[in-house]
Amino acid sequence: MQTPKIALVHDYLNQLGGGERVLSELMAMFPEAPIFTLLYDENKTRDQFKGRVRGTSFLDFQFARDHHRLFIPLMPRAAKSIDLGSEFDLIISDTAGFAKGISYNPKTTKHLCYCHTPLRYAWETETYFNNNPKHLALKILGAPAFAYVRHFDYLAGQRPDKILANSHYIADKIQSYYGRPSEVVYPPVNLEKFYFDPVTPDPLPPTRSYYLALGRLLPYKRFDLIVEAFNKTGAPLKIVGTGPDEKKLRRLAMPNIEFVRYVESDDEVRRLYTRAKAFIMANEEDFGMVMAEAQACGTPIIAYGAGGAKEIIQERTTGLFFKEQNPESLIQAIQRLQGMELDRAKVGQSAQRFSKDSFNSAIRAQVATLLQKN
Repeated sequence: MQTPKIALVHDYLNQLGGGERVLSELMAMFPEAPIFTLLYDENKTRDQFKGRVRGTSFLDFQFARDHHRLFIPLMPRAAKSIDLGSEFDLIISDTAGFAKGISYNPKTTKHLCYCHTPLRYAWETETYFNNNPKHLALKILGAPAFAYVRHFDYLAGQRPDKILANSHYIADKIQSYYGRPSEVVYPPVNLEKFYFDPVTPDPLPPTRSYYLALGRLLPYKRFDLIVEAFNKTGAPLKIVGTGPDEKKLRRLAMPNIEFVRYVESDDEVRRLYTRAKAFIMANEEDFGMVMAEAQACGTPIIAYGAGGAKEIIQERTTGLFFKEQNPESLIQAIQRLQGMELDRAKVGQSAQRFSKDSFNSAIRAQVATLLQKN
């Protein structure tokens, strides 16, 4: 039997986050599959996809790589410009937006979509821009463009033969926005790299008892809320990541808050997780890969009680929720955690359900089913 030809499609490769971790796992599962993406920055992705990217769109130039959000109105056309024709038996799109709208022949090619979220720019504009006054003009002037992008995303959402959601929270959105059912497959956590180390002192000595927040510094991620809370508590906090909000957050932050722009390796990330008193998440995550990674390292989570966090955290066993998205509610959760002694080994064990093996088995089963229908 001839080996099926598979292609991987990703929105854009100009950053490293949870979506790119999923793509890396798909690359390992299907080593012969080329990657197609709207734009690709080899440096910003630290050569992780070098040699695998075969095709990009007309937006693949440096200014667009650096400022891709300025080109949102052009991205539907950019996605359609990537035409795979009838070359592949199966396309796997790993997407939070535009990748599922690429061109191909549906008569000869099956399409499996792994959806991190329906396109935020299209459906949740207010949440994405976090009511930032600086973005008011963009929201007003860009209203027709966002309507166009929403229409594109709805139509693109009808194209895959099968949609997989990264959480039940996102499955509900897929049903609401696209009118389609989906099946939940949690993203893979590399439990060989992120794990609880019983050798690490627990509880940690005071000099190592900092809190940790990690991710892209974007308005909707609500790092501003975390900074405001820790400005008031004076507790040590490390914020790991870069993004458009970095300068603003640095201006807001008191000396007890340290910014770590880059971390060189997963080993260093694991050490940051392991040595943290707790991991903080303030926004409504689709799933929250970093929460699952921190949990695998035995680190308790304090998270806003909505979205994917509710599928990761077991209240009072692996972490705590705060109910209101404001600094006072987060401070109350921090204070509650200080009076508790969570078993870090149990916290780490709870992340086993997000293993790479579980993800791989689910994806391979879906691929086999679709190829049988081809």
